[in-house]
Amino acid sequence: MNELLTIAAPDLLDKRREWLESLRDERRLSANTLDAYERDSRQFLSFLTGHLGGPARIADIHTLRTGDLRAFLAFRRRQGAGARSLGRHLAGLRSFLRYLERQGLVNAAAAGAIRAPKQPKSLPKPLTDRQAIAVVAAETQLHDEPWIAARDAAVLTLLYGCGLRISEALGLRPTDVQPRDTVLRVTGKGGKTRIVPLLPLVIEAVETYRTLCPYVLAPDAALFRGARGGPLQPAIIQRGMQKLRGAFGLPETATPHALRHSFATHLLAGGGDLRTIQELLGHASLSTTQIYTGVDSARLLDVYDRAHPRA
Repeated sequence: MNELLTIAAPDLLDKRREWLESLRDERRLSANTLDAYERDSRQFLSFLTGHLGGPARIADIHTLRTGDLRAFLAFRRRQGAGARSLGRHLAGLRSFLRYLERQGLVNAAAAGAIRAPKQPKSLPKPLTDRQAIAVVAAETQLHDEPWIAARDAAVLTLLYGCGLRISEALGLRPTDVQPRDTVLRVTGKGGKTRIVPLLPLVIEAVETYRTLCPYVLAPDAALFRGARGGPLQPAIIQRGMQKLRGAFGLPETATPHALRHSFATHLLAGGGDLRTIQELLGHASLSTTQIYTGVDSARLLDVYDRAHPRA
């Protein structure tokens, strides 16, 4: 606390503490996010100490201009902060200033007038075709209960074989997947419905699970069940995938969602066109789907670097 008093007056430090507590108790932000906001706000107050020539007070925050906030972001950029860190700095400052504004202490307009730095697009991390086939197989699931192993295999097969999001797979009803079906109607983000082909392998995986499942699968209930019979939660599949990463030596990026990335990337590598892949994934914009062209190009360059004798 004594160290903090050198960068801000007690009245401002008290409000900062109240703001962080509200983020923890009311907004339920994660511990990592809270730590980041605490650190970011401390760095901002430390910057203001030099910028204003003394510990900042609430009155100083009230008179902040857009140029002052831009100066802080420029200062952090010179220290090596990237676009993601700068974006988080700005988000935290906006939250803090709006908290003070709601109490009638400051005007937060200056923070709202600044546009967040453009965030770099990171490429999805798909699995190779061999890795994907291995992790969706029933015999590789690390469960003693055969029906749970079959269940996890069916879910992962839907993610890879149909390009589903995990929420979409777990939202299916028993009537959505039938042995004679050739397509699957999926309700995705925004309540939009799309149609994807149902491969025989997907049907087989779901039917194996359905046969072994010890619970009655009512038509209007969840298709996939937890160990106690309730709807299966995403965290269960995510933990199962974590175990598979350890068993197969896969990277941390090998998550259930990576199977959806793998679906798109492998279709593109096999000659699928972007517009069709967009429809299969349920992307509202083609630009979202185009990111997979970068994945495929990066994969080809990696193969070239490793295989070409003059690379």
